[in-house]
Amino acid sequence: MALEMRKKCESCNDSIDDNSLAFICVYECTFCSPCTEEMNSICPNCGGELVKRPMKPQNICPL
Repeated sequence: MALEMRKKCESCNDSIDDNSLAFICVYECTFCSPCTEEMNSICPNCGGELVKRPMKPQNICPL
């Protein structure tokens, strides 16, 4: 199952691209850095910890 890379902050609706700094909870709720700071790294939806979302690789090398 792949990680859903949501394109907007669920708090302020600012755009988040695949390589932007974003934070997610275990349910993949997605927030920008300023909103995450305001929420003390706690998801307002589930109460879980918000952690840094992984970034997609820039270049994928074929094997």
